[in-house]
Amino acid sequence: MGVREIGLPEVTRSPEPGVPERVTIWEVGPRDGLQNESDVVPSETKLEFLNRLNAAGLPVIETTSFVHPEWVPQLADAAEVLDGLSRKPGVRYPVLVPNERGLHRALQAGVEDVAIFASATDSFARRNLNRRVEEQFEMFHPVVRRAVSAGLRVRGYLSMVFGDPWEGPVAVDQVVNAGRRLLEMGCDQLSLGDTIGVATPGQVETVLRAFVAAGVSVDRLAVHFHDTYGQALANTYAALRQGVSTVDASAGGLGGCPYAASATGNLATEDLVWMLDGLGIKHGVDLKMLVDTSTWMAERLGKPSPSAVVRALAL
Repeated sequence: MGVREIGLPEVTRSPEPGVPERVTIWEVGPRDGLQNESDVVPSETKLEFLNRLNAAGLPVIETTSFVHPEWVPQLADAAEVLDGLSRKPGVRYPVLVPNERGLHRALQAGVEDVAIFASATDSFARRNLNRRVEEQFEMFHPVVRRAVSAGLRVRGYLSMVFGDPWEGPVAVDQVVNAGRRLLEMGCDQLSLGDTIGVATPGQVETVLRAFVAAGVSVDRLAVHFHDTYGQALANTYAALRQGVSTVDASAGGLGGCPYAASATGNLATEDLVWMLDGLGIKHGVDLKMLVDTSTWMAERLGKPSPSAVVRALAL
C-alpha cells in the first residue's frame, strides 16, 4: 500500500494573511503516538518508523520517554531506541523525562532536548504524577534547572488546558498561572494540551489571548490537540490565526493518553500538512512520504489509520 500515483489530488493553495509564513511541526508519533498501544511495538519497528519520519522531512521528532517501564511498558526500550537512532543533521529529537532519574538517563543517552509533562488540574496531576498541582512544580524545578545548566532545551507540556474529565471546564487563569510557572522555571516553550479533545476554536483563542495578556510571547507557545470530537484541525486553525507557529501532531493520527481513557488520537500530521499547504504555510514535510509511512505503520499495528488524509490518499 502507498499513495495513489494516478489522479493524486493536489490541495488548492489559497494563502491567507494573518497566519505564520512557516510552521514547525512537532512530530509526537513515536512517543505520544505509540505509548498507548496495547501490544508492545518492537524496537526495530520503532527505529524504522523514526527513519521514515526523518526521510519525510519532519524538523522535530519526539522520540521516546524515560518513564518507568511499569508506567508505560510500550516505551521501556527508550535507551535502545536512542542508541540505534540515525540522527539527521538539523533535526531535533526530544525525549520526555518525568523526573530527575529520567533526566539522568536522558543525559547519559546524549539527548539535547527534553520535555516535562505537567497538569493544569489537581485530578490529572494526582493520576499522572501522584502529586497535586503545587507539588508537581516542586518536582520539576530541579529537573529543569539541571537540564538548562547542562545546555539542554526544555519544553513544558501542560495537560488538561481546555477541560478535565474529572473536574470539567478549567478556568483560564488557572491554566495561565500553571503555564507561566513552567516558563519562569526555565522551559523555553510551552505546549498547551487539549488532552481529552474537548476544546473548540473560540476557547482556544480565549486561552491564547489570556497568555499574551499575561506577558507570554506567542512564539513561546505551541498547541497539542486531540481529535476526540473532530475539532483538532479547527482548533489548530484558530491557533494559527493567533500567531502560534509550532503545532504538535502525530503521523497517522496515532495516540491517546494512558491516564485519561477519554483521550483519543492526536491531530494527524497528514491532515495538518494538507491544511498548511492549502493556507500557503511552509513546513518542509513531504506528504507522500508521510502517508506512505503512516500506511506502513498501520499495517504493523494491525488497524487502519484514523487520519482522513491517509485514508483518502492511500491505496
